[in-house]
Amino acid sequence: ISNNRLPNGGFGWLVVAGCALSNVFNQSLISIFGLLFGEFLSNELGQGTSGAALVMNLCSVCLNFSGLITGSIIKKLSVRKTAILGSILTGSGLILCSISQSFWQILVFYGVFVGLGFGLINPSSFIAVNSYFTTKKGQAVGLALAGTGLGQMVMPNLVSFLLNEYGFRGTVLIMGGLALNGVVGALLYQPVKWHMKNYKADSTNSIDEAEKASLLSKKKKIIDMIEDSEVAKKSVFKRIARAMDLKLLKSFTFLNIIIGLAFAYSASISFSMLFPYFLQNTAHLSKTDTALCMSILAGADLTSRLILPTITDRFKFSSRSIFLVAAIFLVIARSTLAETRSRLSLLVVSCFYGFVRAATIVNQNLTIAEYCNCEKRQTMLPNALGLNMVAKGFFVITLGQLLGWIRDKTGNYSLCLHAQNILLVIVIVMWTPEILYKKFLVSTLLSQSLVKYFEHVNTVN
Repeated sequence: ISNNRLPNGGFGWLVVAGCALSNVFNQSLISIFGLLFGEFLSNELGQGTSGAALVMNLCSVCLNFSGLITGSIIKKLSVRKTAILGSILTGSGLILCSISQSFWQILVFYGVFVGLGFGLINPSSFIAVNSYFTTKKGQAVGLALAGTGLGQMVMPNLVSFLLNEYGFRGTVLIMGGLALNGVVGALLYQPVKWHMKNYKADSTNSIDEAEKASLLSKKKKIIDMIEDSEVAKKSVFKRIARAMDLKLLKSFTFLNIIIGLAFAYSASISFSMLFPYFLQNTAHLSKTDTALCMSILAGADLTSRLILPTITDRFKFSSRSIFLVAAIFLVIARSTLAETRSRLSLLVVSCFYGFVRAATIVNQNLTIAEYCNCEKRQTMLPNALGLNMVAKGFFVITLGQLLGWIRDKTGNYSLCLHAQNILLVIVIVMWTPEILYKKFLVSTLLSQSLVKYFEHVNTVN
């Protein structure tokens, strides 16, 4: 009798390629918003920095709070259809921006359409990649996210060239067309069941296994019938709670994970916004040297996404442990940056920062997937990712504003970098005791099991 198992490669690498293609033309758009829309907003619509910030904040809110519905959409439509819908929303939002005549239209077409598009693409792409791999998940996710890093390196130069050649409207129209390449990438997100590997089971147990499968199938049908009848009697709130897997929020471990990830995400977003200003206003670097620092950081980030997951997968480190160690190194790197003024030193530390930052980016969703890896929680992954997005959205709005307020009140960029580190230190303090306790518990249970085993062997002998 043949059974099925995950490919752990095979067609999964084409899924990774599709995800990388989508990331090149979609996820990288966030980093070029100011370059693409800045002049148009200020010169034609009379909107300064506050207007640009409003569009980006609305986009971020729609991206993260779409997590409330993303899980249900993925379960209803499938991963591939959800990613296609997200790419169409992103592409059409940009295309509509090219014919916009007022600020509210930019708010709707970019803030809402593009934000929702990103919110659908992110989790569906991750689930598509995650579903194909067992021991190579880190490597696969790293390669997929390398598309974002590549886009962040290439897109600024491409956008600058297009703006000079075709102006704002022509450039946004072209970028909208390029974003629709995400549809091509999403078409590769074939269901993993189409590519499951067959292997022969032990023939002596084949009849028992078949009988068990039949009984389990019947049992599942009966349970589903009972549950369906119970659901009909439940309140609307309970139906929503069940559809969104809100029982995940009862788990201390899950809450600890998503709050920690949200703190780290808020610090990362704040750093990305303030780093260029820190280099120019505090370190007094020229625009050329500032761009060089940012390019080196992005290059190190991309290199790390390609190399580091291969190493960590080989040694089978947990995603959460890797994230925690990377967070410790990020604190060191960011503190060093905050107190560094030398051009050469800033280039070196930026390189180190980019390398360790990639470890946190790659392992964000992998940490959630790792928690949902047990059999009873596997179907909860879409909603778990959605709840994580909502948590990130909430903390970005609150903590992000607080970090901005610190900068405005003090005028000190170095102090703001240290404030970002406080968020990471909180994550380290929250996670370390739980991880150590669980490792101690596992080792204790293992030693007890070994003692019982040897006692049993001695009794038999």
